[in-house]
Amino acid sequence: MTVQAGEGADEVTSALLTASRLLVAISARSLAAVEDAVTLPQFRLLVVLSTQGPAKLVTLAGLLEVNPSTALRMVDRLAAAGLVDRQASPASGREVRIQLTAAGRGIVDDVTARRRADIAGVVARMPPAQRRALVAALRAFNAAGGEPPVTNLARLGWT
Repeated sequence: MTVQAGEGADEVTSALLTASRLLVAISARSLAAVEDAVTLPQFRLLVVLSTQGPAKLVTLAGLLEVNPSTALRMVDRLAAAGLVDRQASPASGREVRIQLTAAGRGIVDDVTARRRADIAGVVARMPPAQRRALVAALRAFNAAGGEPPVTNLARLGWT
């Protein structure tokens, strides 16, 4: 089903674009504390490992939508910084799996906690009825976009 412009699509689109600017600003602020340690693309790799678990290089490259050589350079830099390590796969000694170290997990958790606190501050300034309406609207938006709900908030540091 498509929404016609007369049905408020432009108004919703404008509101979501504004919200996305706010969320990008919050994300940028949350990363500022670790910008000396990792770049945004490197942080994305750490987040993928945090949510997906250990992965092969080619899998990481696919998830990040980069070339394997680009992913390899990121992994090399993160390994040199002690944020990821490489282990032989239990299934095949020839296969290498990349995983977060405790330090890498700490960066993901720190940035996530900062982001959560900033978003919580914005949400706290909203009236309760608008919060409930926002939850319903965002669930519908995410479902329409095919984004599955986050089910393990504790693993992401969001509990």
